Amino acid sequence: MNEATFQTEFGKRNEIVGIFELKLAKTKRLPFSALKAHQEKALVHANMGGGLYHKIADSPFFKDSKARMRFTKPKPADCVFLKDFPAYVVVMFYEKRKKKNVYYIHIKDFLRMRDESEKKSFGEAEAEDYAEIMVDYKN
Repeated sequence: MNEATFQTEFGKRNEIVGIFELKLAKTKRLPFSALKAHQEKALVHANMGGGLYHKIADSPFFKDSKARMRFTKPKPADCVFLKDFPAYVVVMFYEKRKKKNVYYIHIKDFLRMRDESEKKSFGEAEAEDYAEIMVDYKN
């Protein structure tokens, strides 16, 4: 599994409302630094800050066989503004042929876990302790 596959599966299965930063861990531990500063800032602003504004990029276009300009996929809207919105770091610890759980860690809890940890990374046990929601991804 790669991050693109996780993204696709997440899109099909997720029923939780929120803004999400997905992380796929292919080792026993995921570094806290996997959540980049700009991602943390966006999640915090959407959840408990002044809000998060995001312009949705225009879809790429191509010329069809009749030389007409076509967009590959229509975008749902021009932009979004999220404020007081649930925000999660969503982590899957992936191991081939093993049960896969997906942990929704609220951004506040992720920051608390990072701040309280003496280590620079966390494992599945810590994710389970701090997760607000856990979903079993059956194959």
